[in-house]
Amino acid sequence: MTWDTITLDVDDGVATLTVDRPAQLNALTVDTLEAIEEALGEAEAADARALVLAGAGDEAFVAGADISYMVELSTPEAQAYAELGHRVAGAIESFPAPTVAAIDGYAFGGGCELALACDLRVAAESAVLGQTEIDLGIIPGWGGTQRLSRLVGDETAKRLVFLGERIDASEAAELGLVGEVVDDDAFDDRIDELAGELAAKPAFATRAAKEALNAVHDGTQRGGLALERRAWSGLFGTHDQREGMRAFLEKREPEFE
Repeated sequence: MTWDTITLDVDDGVATLTVDRPAQLNALTVDTLEAIEEALGEAEAADARALVLAGAGDEAFVAGADISYMVELSTPEAQAYAELGHRVAGAIESFPAPTVAAIDGYAFGGGCELALACDLRVAAESAVLGQTEIDLGIIPGWGGTQRLSRLVGDETAKRLVFLGERIDASEAAELGLVGEVVDDDAFDDRIDELAGELAAKPAFATRAAKEALNAVHDGTQRGGLALERRAWSGLFGTHDQREGMRAFLEKREPEFE
C-alpha cells in the first residue's frame, strides 16, 4: 500500500515507518494516524523483525497532534480522536517485534506519546521532547499519563505534564525518557545499526521476551488508559481547551480561566 502522509520500507527484516509531513513538522492528522495503523499491519504481515518509527526532515520526529483539527472538537469527537490515538499507540506497543523511536528533532505531545509506546527510544543530540499539552488546556490523551509515569517515575512525570516542559536530549536521557543520545551526524547510522542488531536476534525469543516484559504493567495500565481517554476528551469544549489551541494557532499567549 501507499499513503500520502507516511512511508513504509522493509529491508532485511527492518521496517522503517516514517511520518512524512516535514512542512507541518510531521503533525498527526486523522489520516496520518489511520495510515500509521494500516502500515503497522503491513509491517507485521511482512514479518518485520524490528520496526523503526521516524519523522521526515531535519526539524521534527513528530511535533504533536493536529491542533487545527482539535480546536473545535466536541467531547464525543475528542473521545473518537483519543480512541484512534490509543489504538495506534497500542499497536506500536504490541507490535510483535522490537520497536525503536528515532527521535530526531521535536517530539511533543502526541509525538512524544508515540515514542513512549516504542520499546526503545534513541534521540539525536539536538532533539527536544515534552508532554506539552497543558498549555493547550488539555492533558496527554494517547497514553502519556500512564506510560510516562512508568518510565520516569511519578514525580518526574508530574513535573513534565504539569509544567509542559520541553527538555533536551541529554536531560531526557538523565530522566530515563530516552535510552540513548547520539551525535546528530552519527544518528542515522546508529539507528540502522541498532535496528539491524535487533532484527538479527531470534524472532520467536524476542517476541516472547517483549510479551513478557509488557505484561509487567498490563494489569493496571488498561484501567489507567481508559481513565485517561475519558479525562482527555472531557476537556474539549472547555474555555481553556479552546483558548489554548486558538492561542497556539494565532501565535499568542493564552488567557486561561
